[in-house]
Amino acid sequence: MTPFEIARGYIGTTEGPGPANNPVVMEMYASVGHDWVEHDSVAWCAAFVGHCLEKAGIRSTRKLTARSYLDWGVPVEIADAQPGDIGVIPRGSSSWQGHVFFIDRIEGAWVWGLGGNQSDAVNVKRYPVSKLLGVRRTGNVAPSSTLSVKAVQTRLKELGYHEVGTIDGVIGPRTRAAILAFRDDAALPLVPIIDVALEEALAVASRRAVAPERAAGVPEDSRIVTAANAQIGLGVLGAAGSITSQIAPALREAEQARDTASRILALAGLEEWLAMAVPWIGMAMFVGAILYALKARSARIEDHRTGRTP
Repeated sequence: MTPFEIARGYIGTTEGPGPANNPVVMEMYASVGHDWVEHDSVAWCAAFVGHCLEKAGIRSTRKLTARSYLDWGVPVEIADAQPGDIGVIPRGSSSWQGHVFFIDRIEGAWVWGLGGNQSDAVNVKRYPVSKLLGVRRTGNVAPSSTLSVKAVQTRLKELGYHEVGTIDGVIGPRTRAAILAFRDDAALPLVPIIDVALEEALAVASRRAVAPERAAGVPEDSRIVTAANAQIGLGVLGAAGSITSQIAPALREAEQARDTASRILALAGLEEWLAMAVPWIGMAMFVGAILYALKARSARIEDHRTGRTP
């Protein structure tokens, strides 16, 4: 959808009654980087235009001053203005004040503007063409984000936002959470969308920092760590039992042997070799299980300390 089409979808939106705030208007402030605004009584015509641009994937001026759009995009002659172009007119007594809107149409001496904060609402209202300070059109601003969902997921994971989950090209709950977490860290509007601002921030972002207490800690109530510890304990007991079962007969044979030659002959018997080998094979299996459990436990703790898992 174009910014103009998005803007038309907001027609009828008004400020909240009395001291109440309309959350739709408050979202407009936030989407252009001004979530500090506490009340929808703050002039929001520029926030409305910027919000519609950002939702269409086009970078706005991200300012709340209407006249900031006099330097946005490319200039257009009034005679060549088209529906969806942006018009700016003066408002108030100060040179910095103004009003900005999407041009709906121009008829004779009147320009019809689709804008926000027009009598505290989004509507179409007419103004004298003679008041137009300028008309601007998307031109030298990035038209839209070129990143695919998979590219965003991959980049987020590279930066340490492992909550993104599987790289599947779908903006599901986990991917939305990762996008919001990154946008919060990058001081971007908290909306789970892929836009030009997100693309630019991802390109220059540094790897996500891990809290010192997490980097040195271990996961609490981890079933993997608990199972690994139990496996290690059982493996140690099993290996000890295997060693004991091997050493005890060897000691008895050593006591019964009267000289070195008789001990060598006893060990050379094939029937005795199998009885000797089985306990050692068992011990090797227990040692392997212990090593595997240690590796699993270490990997789980490493994932926790690097932020890959909770």
